[in-house]
Amino acid sequence: MAEFTMELSDEQKEVRDWLHGFAADVIRPAAAEWDEREETPWPVIQEAAKVGIYSLDFYAQQYFDPTGLGIPMAMEELFWGDAGIALSIVGTGLAAVGVLANGTEEQIGTWIPQMYGDVNDVKVAAFCSSEPDAGSDVAAMRTRAVYDEAKDEWVLNGTKTWATNGGIAGVHVVVAVVDAELGSKGHASFIIPPATPGLSQGQKFKKHGIRASHTAEVILDNVRVPGSCLLGGKEKLDARLARAREKAKQGGERVKNAAMATFEASRPAVGAMAVGTARAAYEVALEYAQTREQFGRPIIDNQGVAFQLADMRTSIDAARLLVWRASWMAINGKPFTAAEGSMSKLFASETAKKVTAQAIQILGGNGYTREYPVERMHRDSAIYTIFEGTSEIQRLVIARTLAGMPIR
Repeated sequence: MAEFTMELSDEQKEVRDWLHGFAADVIRPAAAEWDEREETPWPVIQEAAKVGIYSLDFYAQQYFDPTGLGIPMAMEELFWGDAGIALSIVGTGLAAVGVLANGTEEQIGTWIPQMYGDVNDVKVAAFCSSEPDAGSDVAAMRTRAVYDEAKDEWVLNGTKTWATNGGIAGVHVVVAVVDAELGSKGHASFIIPPATPGLSQGQKFKKHGIRASHTAEVILDNVRVPGSCLLGGKEKLDARLARAREKAKQGGERVKNAAMATFEASRPAVGAMAVGTARAAYEVALEYAQTREQFGRPIIDNQGVAFQLADMRTSIDAARLLVWRASWMAINGKPFTAAEGSMSKLFASETAKKVTAQAIQILGGNGYTREYPVERMHRDSAIYTIFEGTSEIQRLVIARTLAGMPIR
């Protein structure tokens, strides 16, 4: 187990500075353009691929950092550059992690390289879980996967929504119900290879923020995939379903709590994204307050402005510490007995919304225009309190955990 320290190693600092340089030199100058276009920033993703940021190797290295700080550090720097473009760069990682977590060695070796493509032919992948009636309530999922034993094929039908890269991805990873009686334990994940008949893009969403990231519905109409596209394989699935049925008989709530632990471990990464956006807005506001003069002096000399900046910086640092704590706990297998993962995501996401709003206030009329980036940052920040579990869901998880109640 790695000892906790507040001091980053030289290697971590080098990676952080490298990412910051890419965010400052490549992402940030392109942010306004791709926000206005509301299109996937393929040239920026390709630049990220050229330097090694858009690759499985890079994210694997950060994921296995024994301190747990690799991923949150990377997320903070990239999202400091721009949330929409950063999500376009890291979105494929959601699908890749799904395969890494559940797939066989053969599936990992076959599909993950196809998700990223190469420097000359960049690809993206999509992870499809949410549905129109199953966002926070994963047990309400309706997409079904039925096994055709005669052909050794799975047939999938349903509609996915809010899918990052949905429809434009080469490889889609789709979560579907294989045993409705087991709730979320009756779900399985499937690879949908490129150009598979029956998969199509539905509505592409025109969003309030993170507009450079493609978000759409994915329609599955009698999509047939080989049995080999079931992540983990049929034998492993059958064994898992049998265990889940037995555990459900013995104590269903225990099963649900174990599932929630998995979600808890992924939430600090979203918190780190929020910290990056908040920090970016704070830095713009600080520089503006130091250079903007009113009544013959910089506005930072006004206590009303200075105190806002003090609160902004304090909240950002507190959010980062909550994210780092949860990330360290996750990598070291420490149980989230007080829902520390949800705490980090809740506080960081709410901080991003508040700090970006304060930044607009400090810039005044200028902050309300698109001539300054804080307007975009404020729009982008709204997503953090929604995806990967809304703030209301985080509070529910925390409250029920503290009360010793089952999480449903």
